[in-house]
Amino acid sequence: MSELSGQQILTVAIVYATSILPLLVLVILFMVGKLPRWVAAVYLFSFLVCAVGLEIWFTFGLWGGAPVSERRPPVMNLAIPQYANWALNSLADAAAICLVGLLLVWLVYSRRTAPFRKWRWGAFVVLLVWFVLQNIWVEMFICPQVALGYKLSWAPLTPAGPWWNPTLLSVYGLTVHLQTQMPWVLMAPIFYFIVLACYRRLSGDVPDAEGKYRG
Repeated sequence: MSELSGQQILTVAIVYATSILPLLVLVILFMVGKLPRWVAAVYLFSFLVCAVGLEIWFTFGLWGGAPVSERRPPVMNLAIPQYANWALNSLADAAAICLVGLLLVWLVYSRRTAPFRKWRWGAFVVLLVWFVLQNIWVEMFICPQVALGYKLSWAPLTPAGPWWNPTLLSVYGLTVHLQTQMPWVLMAPIFYFIVLACYRRLSGDVPDAEGKYRG
C-alpha cells in the first residue's frame, strides 16, 4: 500500500468502504429485524442488475474493451484484484448509489412511503439527478483512468459500447463520456421499478378500510 499515490489510496479506501461496510451493516440490521425485507430485496436486486448489466463486462473487458487489469497500474491491481473488482463495485453501486437514492426519495417525500407504492415523476427525477451527478463526480475525481483513452467493454447498460462514446463534458483535462454515464441514466427507471415491485410484494403495506395508507 505504501507504493500507492494519494489519489490511489483514496480510490481504494472508497471502493472498500462503500462496498464492505454497508454490506456488514445491512446484514446486522437484517439479522436483528431492523431492516425491512423489501429494502433488503432492493439491495440484492440492485447488486445483481449492476453486476450483470455493467460491472462484470467492464471488469473483464468481455466485448470490445480492455479488462480492468490493463487499465490500472499493477499496484492498483494488487490492492483491488480483478477477480474481486466486479463484486466490490456492484456492492458499492447497490449501497452507496442505489440505497442512498432510495433514502433521498424518502426524505424528499417527507419520510412517506407514497413514492414506493406507485410511480411518481418527482421521485424518478430525484433518482435520475442523483445517479447522474454522483457518476460524473466518480468519473472525474475518483476513477479518472476510465477517461484516458482506454476502451471499456460493451455491456447491457451501455448499448452503444465503446464504438460511439462522445465526450460530454471536459473541465481542466477531466472528462465525462457517454459510455460511462449511460448506465446510470438507464439505471434510474430500472431501479425505480425494482423499488416499486419489492415494496408492493414485501412491505406488507396495505390500505385500511377507507383505502388509505399509513404514510
